[in-house]
Amino acid sequence: MTKNHGNSIKDDEQYEALRDEGMSKEKAARIANTERSKAGRRGGKSERYEDWSKASLYDKAREVGIEGRSTMDKGELIRALRR
Repeated sequence: MTKNHGNSIKDDEQYEALRDEGMSKEKAARIANTERSKAGRRGGKSERYEDWSKASLYDKAREVGIEGRSTMDKGELIRALRR
């Protein structure tokens, strides 16, 4: 049975499912208040990591704090960035 979360949550069923998956209340509420047709879409227009240069991948890895990046090849950098 789905709880009623009041007017602040537009899709109580989706909110409960997301909370059951371990999402925070804030993130679950943000998604549950988005139209379902739009909620699954991924944003971003960036190129695939495979199309980036190794130097660009290295810079991104440094930006997000990936350790050991200096010894990684391009494939390892891509895998580390996707984690």
